[in-house]
Amino acid sequence: MLKRLFDRNLRTGGGRRKGYEPMARAEFERLPGHVAIIMDGNGRWAKKKGLGVAQGHRRGTEALREIIRHTSDLGIGVLSIYAFSTENWSRSPEEVAALMQLVLDFFASEIDELEARNVRIRILGDKGGLPAAQREVLLQAEARTEGNTGLQLNIALNYGGRNELTRAAREIARDVAAGELSPEAITEQTVAAHLYTRGQPDVDLLIRTSGEMRLSNFLLWQCAYAEFLFPRTLWPDFDVRCYDEALSAYGSRERRFGGRLG
Repeated sequence: MLKRLFDRNLRTGGGRRKGYEPMARAEFERLPGHVAIIMDGNGRWAKKKGLGVAQGHRRGTEALREIIRHTSDLGIGVLSIYAFSTENWSRSPEEVAALMQLVLDFFASEIDELEARNVRIRILGDKGGLPAAQREVLLQAEARTEGNTGLQLNIALNYGGRNELTRAAREIARDVAAGELSPEAITEQTVAAHLYTRGQPDVDLLIRTSGEMRLSNFLLWQCAYAEFLFPRTLWPDFDVRCYDEALSAYGSRERRFGGRLG
């Protein structure tokens, strides 16, 4: 039933449903341990409705609030969201300013609930390249939730996957130059330990809304064996039911990690 609903959502673009009762953990065949989401389609959503792009991003933040709550309720371990990439600085000054303001507004309105839900926040990306006000808010959020043991919420801000790997390579090279590590001792685990997501499991499920089918430089290493889903729903319309359909579709997939079916 849910798979048919998901297939229909892929064809029609889905939408926000009123009165939907979110699924409980026990109703899923299998849940991912780490979900990553590329929240695409805010600008197109706003354009379709004759609104400014800033309003699309703000509506997308409301959708994100629902997804974070449901992810926490389901007991999923890690949720990674792509909020602002290293390439997004090339957008118009007005859109960049609106996105930076949303960073401040999001934490001002959500940090109390996130802490109450035992959510731990980790920022993926170069915080040093962000404006001072945003950088301070992010540092405070990380420090305030550092001891929490519930959902690990990764927020990718000023993030690029290639940049992350380059940064890891530099750190490893410094260790080798200092005589603290031999080249022969470098393993995949060595690289993983130098990523922003160190200590976390790899991505099990990546969702990109709006129907676009690309990674856009997001978690390149961590998505090596992720299952990908590309619902056509624009992010502001991606509600809890759409999310449940995606999670249900993930549970029906056979994961082989390069091996053959038995």
